[in-house]
Amino acid sequence: MTKTELLEIIANGENSGVEFKRDDVHPDNLAAEVGAFLNLEGGYILLGVEDNGVILGLTRSPKEAEEWVMNVCRQNIQPPIIPYWEIIQEEGSKVIGIITLPADSPDKPYKARRGQAWVTFVRVGSTSREASREEEARLYQSSGLVRYDSNPVPGTAIEDLDMRRLENYFRYIREQDCPEEGNDQGWRHLLVNTDLMAEERGRSIPTVGSILLFGKRPNRFLPQAGITATAYPGTEKDYATLERAILRGPIVSLFSPSTGEAIENGLIEQAIDFVRRNTAVEAGIDEGGRRQDRWKDYPLEAVREAIANAIAHRDYTISVVDIELSIYSNRLEVISPGRLPNTVTVQKIKYGYRASRNELIKEILRDYRYIEATGLGIPRKIIRGMREHNGSEPDLIEEDARFIVRLWK
Repeated sequence: MTKTELLEIIANGENSGVEFKRDDVHPDNLAAEVGAFLNLEGGYILLGVEDNGVILGLTRSPKEAEEWVMNVCRQNIQPPIIPYWEIIQEEGSKVIGIITLPADSPDKPYKARRGQAWVTFVRVGSTSREASREEEARLYQSSGLVRYDSNPVPGTAIEDLDMRRLENYFRYIREQDCPEEGNDQGWRHLLVNTDLMAEERGRSIPTVGSILLFGKRPNRFLPQAGITATAYPGTEKDYATLERAILRGPIVSLFSPSTGEAIENGLIEQAIDFVRRNTAVEAGIDEGGRRQDRWKDYPLEAVREAIANAIAHRDYTISVVDIELSIYSNRLEVISPGRLPNTVTVQKIKYGYRASRNELIKEILRDYRYIEATGLGIPRKIIRGMREHNGSEPDLIEEDARFIVRLWK
C-alpha cells in the first residue's frame, strides 16, 4: 500500500472493510476485529489511528507491534492465521501498522477468543458484533463444513413427502429398484441412505433437500421455498404489473414414464411457464409432430439454467425470502438470496468454476438434467446462449447478500 492510498483510506473513514485501532487495545478486542473481517470479505485494520481518523502512530516499535499482532492471530484466533503486515511512516515520526486480511478465507467461521470462550464475530457496516445463530450457520455452510440441505426438518415425517414423485425419481429418472407403495420401512431405509431422510433419536426425518424437492407442501415447513414472479410493463418495478404470481410446491415435476411429459409441474416448470406467458414465444410443431415453442425474447436454455441455478445454489438458511423472478420490458432478472459460496467469485463462474452450497439438491437436479454435470451451464447456456441469441452480454452480479442473473432482451 502506498502512502497516498493509506491517507485516502483514512480520509474515507471506517466502513465494512476498514477499521481504525490503537495498538494498545486488549488482544481479545483486536482478535474480534480480525475474525469479523475474515468472516466477511477481508479488509484493513489500521493500527495507530483513532476512530475519528486522527493519526497517533504506533506506541510500540514496528518490530514489537508486528510480534504482538502475529501472537494475537496465532493464539486468539481459531483457526490461527498469519496476516499480511506492513508499516508506513506518516509525516514526521508517526508510524501506522497495517493488517491486511484476505477476502476469500477458506476456513470460515473464524472464532475469536473472548475470555475463556471462543466467539464468532461478523462485520456489519463499520462495527463488529457477535454472529447470530443463523449467521454462524451460513458461515459454516459457505465453507462447505455443513450441508444445510442434508439437515433434518423438525416436525416432518415421511407422510409429508410426495411418494409419487419419489417413486418417479428412483424408478424412472435413476432407473433403480425401489420399494413398493406402502412399504414404509423399505422407503425409510432407501431415503436415509440417499440423504433424503436423516436418523435422529431413533426416528427417520425428512431432510431440507427432500422437503424442497419432493415435499407435498414445502412452504409449510420452509417458508423460503418458493419463487415470487412478477412481470412489469416498463423497465422499473411498479405497482402496476402485467402478472404477479407466488410460485409454490416441490422443486421437481411429476413426469409420465411413457411420454416423458410433465403430469404435474414442479417449481422450475412453473417458473418457466410464467416466463413463457410473459415473453414472446411462438408455438410450433417439430418434425415428430410434437409441440416445439420458439422463444424469441430469450433462449429457453438460458432461462431454464438461470432458474435452476437459483434454486440449486441459493442460501436456504435465509428464511422467508423467496427467489425473485422479474420480467421487464427490456430484461429478465433472477435474484437468488445469499452471497456466492466460499471462494466462488463472479469471474470464476464465467469460466465454469464448480462449487455447490446445496450438494444434495444439485445432484438430484443434475439427475433430472436441469443443470449441467460439468459446471459449464453458465458459460455455455447463459453467456454463450445469449450471445448467439441476440448478441447481448448477460450480467452476473453479486451485491447485498444476493446474486443476480440479468438477461437482456
